[in-house]
This record gives sequence, structure tokens and C-alpha cells, in this order.
Amino acid sequence: MVLPSAGARLEPRDLPQPSAGPGEVLLQVQACGVCRTDLHIVDGELAHPVLPLIPGHELVGRIVQVGSGVTAVRPGDRVGVPWLGGTCGVCSWCGSGRENLCDEARFTGYTVNGGYAEYAVAAAEYCFPIPDGYADVEAAPLLCAGLIGYRAYRFAGQGERLGLYGFGAAAHILAQLARGEGREVYAFVRRGDEEGRRFALEMGARWAGWSDERPPVALDAAILFAPVGALVPVALGAVTKGGVVVCAGIHMSDIPRFPYRLLWEERLLRSVANLTRADGQAFLAALARHRVSTHPVVYPLARANDALDDVRAGRVKGAAVLVARE
Repeated sequence: MVLPSAGARLEPRDLPQPSAGPGEVLLQVQACGVCRTDLHIVDGELAHPVLPLIPGHELVGRIVQVGSGVTAVRPGDRVGVPWLGGTCGVCSWCGSGRENLCDEARFTGYTVNGGYAEYAVAAAEYCFPIPDGYADVEAAPLLCAGLIGYRAYRFAGQGERLGLYGFGAAAHILAQLARGEGREVYAFVRRGDEEGRRFALEMGARWAGWSDERPPVALDAAILFAPVGALVPVALGAVTKGGVVVCAGIHMSDIPRFPYRLLWEERLLRSVANLTRADGQAFLAALARHRVSTHPVVYPLARANDALDDVRAGRVKGAAVLVARE
């Protein structure tokens, strides 16, 4: 499924099967998650995608070919391909453990073709092994909703009371992980979304309410997955002294003016950009301690536009996942 131009609908196209170059693997795609970042790309909110483009950066596949120089994996292995598709490896960002900020980074389904396809090519060193016990459609959302969500979770610190604004694919994974680690989760959904509120409670939230509500207790940290800038001062008002508010999305509407008193008393407001391979290793280790359910809602690849529409409208409770073969 190809994005021909920004703002267009995806189009089905029959393309030649790609091949693996040096350092690359060719994957037969088993499943690919549908992420809100895909919406930002399709809707033209992220600048300069490589067009025409095959979106998708939460893909799980079986290796069918390895390129020259690849020794760590072999045909038949099952791996996952995340948003970070490659870096230069030599800049100051890469050398300081912050490859997520590399100016030459490549991003799956944005600057290189992704997983809304039957076959995909990826850099072998940026693939992750998929934990046993997760089916392909269950594992796909872990590659972004889980991975980048986990980076945001780590930046939120060790506080006991965690607020999650926007209870979609990432938040419902992190809610389970946070509960497994003994934290209290407070979930915020768009006003009137009773189904979303119930889903948050089912996922272990201690309390679930509307995004414009104050929680019943002061939060130690809050993570914003909803791309709504107006929620930033709301979240700052909900966290306690020294609390942290993490903006986890790649795109957000403008943040409105707010009084300094909301930031005062050493509250911290920060963003998350992309991920590192170290994030992936830490997240996989956390999954070994606390298994999570990703609640995939499965669509055939040909219905990718329908899946994007449902994510945009908030109709997916859990994670939307595409499969090329039923």
C-alpha cells in the first residue's frame, strides 16, 4: 500500500520484490502495526517523507534473504523492524549513546519504505528479535507503541503515580507494564469516550477519567500520547512538585500560553524523539519480567486506509495491525 503524495489515500500497487543489499535483510512481512505516526505522515503533518512511500514501522517478518556482511541473523529468523532504521554511527550523537538524535538517521516507513507490504528490506543491525510467546500480530505494536512508549516511560522517572493522556496503543501497553512494576496508573481519555474509559480500567488503571479532568490525587509524572498541545498545561497542573510531564508524540498541535506557576516548583516538561537500540534491549528485558497484551485489531493489508481512519477516529481499543496474508 503506497502513499503517492502527502494527504492522499494509500493506493494498492504491485511492485517488484526488493532484495537485500550489504548489511540488510529481506523480510516476508507477517504483520505491521498501524501507528499514529503513520497518520501524521499520511496527513502531511510530518515534513519531507520520501514519496512515493510504503508506510509502516511496526513490522514483524521472517528473514528470507541476508545481504553481504550479515552474520547475526539468518534466513528463517523472526525479527521486528522499528521506527529507527539506521544511523551514521560516527557523529557526536551516535558516539554519546543518543543515536535517536543522529542528523543522518533513517526512519522506517518515512524516509525508507516500511511494512505496509508483503516484503520489506531493513538494516540487519537495527532489527530486534521477537520474544517467544507473542504471535506476529501481538508483537507488531511492541515495535513502536511499546518501544518509543517505553522510552517515554523511562523519562517519566520512578514516581509511584503515573498519568497517561490518550489511552491508545502505547498507553494500554505501558499501563500493564507500570502495574506489573507496582505503580498506580491514572488514565485520561477524550470526554464522552465511555468505552475508552472502561478499557483503561480493564488494563489496570486505578482511575480513568476525561482528559480535561483533575485526577483524584497529585501525579508524580504524566505522559502525553494524545497529540494535543492544550493538554500540556493541564498535565502540568496535575503533577506534584518536582513532577515530570513527557510529550511522547512526534507531532503535536501548538501548546497554548500558560502561567509560570504551572512549571514552577521544579516541574519538568520534556519531549521524546525516536528511540535507541538500547531502548529496545531494555524494553525486551522488561517484557521478559512482565508480559503484556497488545489487543490487536486485525485488518487485511488492502484495508490499510480503513485502519488509518479507525485510528484517527479513536475507534480502535488496543492496536490496529495489518496482515498481508489471512
